[in-house]
Amino acid sequence: MRITQGTFSYLPDFTDEEISAQIAYALDNGWPCSVEFTDDPHPRNSYWEMWGLPMFDLKDPAGVLYEINQCRQAYPDQYIRLNAYDARYGRQTTALSFIVQRPAVEPGFRLDRQETADRQVRYQMHAYALDRPEGDRYTR
Repeated sequence: MRITQGTFSYLPDFTDEEISAQIAYALDNGWPCSVEFTDDPHPRNSYWEMWGLPMFDLKDPAGVLYEINQCRQAYPDQYIRLNAYDARYGRQTTALSFIVQRPAVEPGFRLDRQETADRQVRYQMHAYALDRPEGDRYTR
């Protein structure tokens, strides 16, 4: 199962050239970029680990791609995403966010069904990766 989060989740994974084009678009719009990583991509997990600090003063897409590649080397079996922020509203607003790396194996999710009072049915998502210890969720 493929995790679909972010702006381009419906497309195949981007090449580095396509990632650079999106970085250039963000920087041309004045949106600073940041890189984040996690081994728990659950849709409700919005607190990924940040790789370094947001790149407020960086104007060259090659610099942002360099940081992505450094994060890839440090965390080859985790999810990595790129975020671009738009400060026009006076607060941190994510204008663009997409996954730039995924683990080789994505275990996926299951739906757990629970029947409750008054014939109500509730569903809860469970990530198979959570059955393994943190830091070892995507290694074989």
